[in-house]
Amino acid sequence: MNPKRLSHVVGFDDAPFERAHRGNVGVVGAVFADARLDGVLIDHVRRDGANAARTIIRMIRRSKFRQHLQLVMLQGIALAGFNVVDVFALNRELRLPVLVIARKRPDLVAVQSALLRRVPGGRRKWSIIERLGPMEALAGVFVQRVGISPESAEVVIRRFANHSSIPEPLRTAHLIAGAIATGRSGGRV
Repeated sequence: MNPKRLSHVVGFDDAPFERAHRGNVGVVGAVFADARLDGVLIDHVRRDGANAARTIIRMIRRSKFRQHLQLVMLQGIALAGFNVVDVFALNRELRLPVLVIARKRPDLVAVQSALLRRVPGGRRKWSIIERLGPMEALAGVFVQRVGISPESAEVVIRRFANHSSIPEPLRTAHLIAGAIATGRSGGRV
């Protein structure tokens, strides 16, 4: 895979929500063709649920962008609290590489503790994170990846990180999700 040819990317992030919120949380996918925002996908997942991967797969499969997409980016491994995305299912079902990106390295001890003590289905969710392994430092961010080499991931991150260390598909998804949930965009990605 030539990373310079990875020009059609979708980045997913969730909408902000109140700590006490239970129920559905919005999810936004920002589809990019090179530096151009090409489209937006919107759906929702259950707070601390188990439907994140299924929802993302459905969003992509039903979109007009599916045939051109070459990479899926996620803003962290979980949406809507602890709705852990099964990145292995994403990669297998969509036949696309998956790149999980975070600005800071998460505290995996705290994540494991929370999942195993307080979250329904926590063991299964933790097994996905454990199988994926620790985040790697690449191009000024931390990543986990499936179906893409570290070298290719670094090229793609640098290519799409136009205005910050976070690639534009994720930054844009974050801004749109925030605006939908609160009426205005803002906040650090």
